[in-house]
Amino acid sequence: MQFHSLEVRQTALSLLRNGTKNAEVARRLNLPVGTVGYWKHVDRAKRGECPGRHVPDCSRCDGLPLDQRAYSYLLGLYLGDGHISHYAGHRVPSLMITLDDHWPGIQDEAEASIKAVFPRHSTCRVRTKGAHNIKVYSKHLPCMFPQHGPGKKHDRLIALESWQQEIVDAHPWEFIRGLIHSDGCRITNWTVRNGKRYEYPRYWFTNVSDDIRKLFTDTLDQLGVMWTNCTRHGQPYNVSVARKACVALMDAHVGPKY
Repeated sequence: MQFHSLEVRQTALSLLRNGTKNAEVARRLNLPVGTVGYWKHVDRAKRGECPGRHVPDCSRCDGLPLDQRAYSYLLGLYLGDGHISHYAGHRVPSLMITLDDHWPGIQDEAEASIKAVFPRHSTCRVRTKGAHNIKVYSKHLPCMFPQHGPGKKHDRLIALESWQQEIVDAHPWEFIRGLIHSDGCRITNWTVRNGKRYEYPRYWFTNVSDDIRKLFTDTLDQLGVMWTNCTRHGQPYNVSVARKACVALMDAHVGPKY
């Protein structure tokens, strides 16, 4: 999939607004005609120039009610194992959450959360090796997930919009569950003391993005959950929750994957 810079998009829109045909813009800028057509449609829609009756379809654009609890969970899943794509030949982008087949319950919960956030859209599951991609198509995905952008998440700034932060603050455990269900786990650790083996549960969260890890730990701080940063092989990508009382709190609200 090829991403085009903001400068290229703005140049294309400038030509289109001046009356240049789609095919000519595509030829000048070496772009797919379908991409140019989609940019033109989105630009006209934003300016209220599309013909026909507008059907309200988005909580951000149209003020529709939003299931905030489901959105907080879905946001955590998206930041962990999700991405938004816009492939040639598709009129609208798709949100894809990739989840391991070892945890069918999480796949079901992910699909349910997508349906709650996008009730007017159909979902589907696409099989891949050892996992399923839970998908939904909507032109409003960039509205709902403004963290979308070209490249990998850990190569760009990831920060929540103020309206997203308000939702996370209102439903922090759902956000934590989404992050753990995508990029975390509950495991049993062990250690030896005075020749005796001891086992204890621990929650792990692993993500390469410094920004996403900070969103995770900031939310844990809000919830009063103690955590430590664990560097392995010189990389500070792991966050651990191991104190007994904090693990019990995580168990009550998150629990093992299922």
